[in-house]
Amino acid sequence: MRKQIVPVMTILLILAFSSSAFAHFGMLIPEDSIIKPEKKKTELLLSFSHPFELAGMNLVKPKKFSVFYDGKETDLLPALKKTKVMDHDSFKTEYKFKRPGMYTFFMEPVPYPEPAEDNYIIHYTKTVVSAFNEGEDWNKSLGVKTEIVPLTRPWGNYAGNVFQGIVLLDGKPAPFTRVEVELYNKDGKFEAPYECMVTQEVLCDENGVFTFACPKAGWWGFAALNDADYKIKGKDVELGAVLWIEMLPYKKK
Repeated sequence: MRKQIVPVMTILLILAFSSSAFAHFGMLIPEDSIIKPEKKKTELLLSFSHPFELAGMNLVKPKKFSVFYDGKETDLLPALKKTKVMDHDSFKTEYKFKRPGMYTFFMEPVPYPEPAEDNYIIHYTKTVVSAFNEGEDWNKSLGVKTEIVPLTRPWGNYAGNVFQGIVLLDGKPAPFTRVEVELYNKDGKFEAPYECMVTQEVLCDENGVFTFACPKAGWWGFAALNDADYKIKGKDVELGAVLWIEMLPYKKK
């Protein structure tokens, strides 16, 4: 009997660690990526999860949450309210748009300790919303620690479109950065044929540019990962530049 217990325990441990090894994503998801004039507002959900598998993790109140508009940054941290996303601690807020244009929402979380990888994770997360179908300068950097700067307009895209971005680390292109990609499987209606297909992966080229075609409508997350040049409590730190974009289906007449 004792010889049988060891393999069973080994399998359970492997399963436990493999389930926690799916890609992490900071999530910053509005109701819509394009705001119609008659609506003028959206709710935003801030969370931390494995978005395709719908496995949530607790998010403590972020270190920073703001919106960039017309070259100015506005602090939105006081407006956050506690909520649950995927049954885990998360935050939400409602934002009202007063003027047309492009609004970039940004979250810097408190470093997340990940026992399975024996490190800390910091995902600098952003999403771009077009108010009243307007917006320019969508390829401008925010100047944060690490980010994905779009080379494709980050809203108003059809499912199946190619998306390109450039990964910046400390304001400079980060060549050959690994970018993890996942669909927010919000309704849980999709299943990956193989475990390796839960998270897609692409590499940046020598100029820090990556390319990915999104095959389904919905919200897609891109997480460009690099190691920090510092440690927290003696442990390595994973820096993630995360960008969320919405791909839309064609409308039938």
